[in-house]
Amino acid sequence: MILKTFIEPPIDNNNYLIIDEESGEAALIDCSAVDDDIRQELERQGAHLKYILLTHGHFDHIAGIRPNPEVKVVMHKADLGWLEKTNQYLPMFGMPSMTIPKIDIFVQDGDILRLGELEIKVIHTPGHTQGGVCYLVDGKLFSGDTIFRESVGRCDLEGGDFNQIVESIENRIFSLPDEVLIYPGHGKMTSIGWEKEHNRFM
Repeated sequence: MILKTFIEPPIDNNNYLIIDEESGEAALIDCSAVDDDIRQELERQGAHLKYILLTHGHFDHIAGIRPNPEVKVVMHKADLGWLEKTNQYLPMFGMPSMTIPKIDIFVQDGDILRLGELEIKVIHTPGHTQGGVCYLVDGKLFSGDTIFRESVGRCDLEGGDFNQIVESIENRIFSLPDEVLIYPGHGKMTSIGWEKEHNRFM
């Protein structure tokens, strides 16, 4: 698996491009900005984008999505309300309004998506939002804004619940092996083992 990280505006979101080398199928995990570097990377690798996998519906994770019939946009249905509010927030960051993306695939906990031979497992982790999910692939957990290095996602916005995010982390994320690497929506990579020992919120 090829993994590339792109740090995007408006608030330094981590967008992750994963590519199955055998099939050339690719997925972009979160899509914060229109980025020519991502297109160029796909071309360099001879890959084609199959999915945009949204960890949740907040505007800073979806603002780069543009209609493309060849790419399936994936999200949990519980975050549709946030999707519809996108254009309320973009002007606050000096960004133009956008066409609200159509969700092609609604996922639930335990669903499996495939990139060639790669399996992408969906883990529902509500707390930051009600539709927050993580994607587990090849020993790597793409956690969106559920868990960060030594921190957790904010829970003071609509649909947020601190007790729920703690439960999601304890019961869903910390049940994974310690060696699983965590790639969060903002900030530096970490691991399950490190967060069990050092996350001050847990």
